[in-house]
Amino acid sequence: MSAAENAPALPDHLSVDPASPHFVAAVFEHDVGIKFNGKERFDVEEYCISEGWVKVPSGKTVDRRGRPVLIKLKGVVEAFYR
Repeated sequence: MSAAENAPALPDHLSVDPASPHFVAAVFEHDVGIKFNGKERFDVEEYCISEGWVKVPSGKTVDRRGRPVLIKLKGVVEAFYR
């Protein structure tokens, strides 16, 4: 629990892509978990708690730069430190 106490507050909008303006490196120094509609998801690339959506990869499909194609799912989003 002491690691979670020293962690920065989780932002409302967070992305794992370092090129994104919503990327916060200090948050990723700790293990972050996402619950979507009551179930923990391990494939979330980006989330927004206030708007209620997550972006997850769409299968094995990639764009021309080799990054996964993302789809937006709407529902109840909850972020937490593990």
